[in-house]
Amino acid sequence: MSHTQTQQPQKARYELRFHSLYRPGRGYSFPCDACGRVDMDALSDGERHRYLYARAIVGHELSLPAVQQSDR
Repeated sequence: MSHTQTQQPQKARYELRFHSLYRPGRGYSFPCDACGRVDMDALSDGERHRYLYARAIVGHELSLPAVQQSDR
């Protein structure tokens, strides 16, 4: 008897990225779903603090966030 193994397609991972308005290449990124929703309960205390900070400074120091596929 032959067993055929089928591989599940790897689920895509996404990040919500906030880019610096003044320092190219700098910013913040957080894991999210395809719609850009961040599960704050899954973040560490430090990550949650940085996420809330990033949201607070959008338009002042950071761009509006963009959802991108994660390369990790």
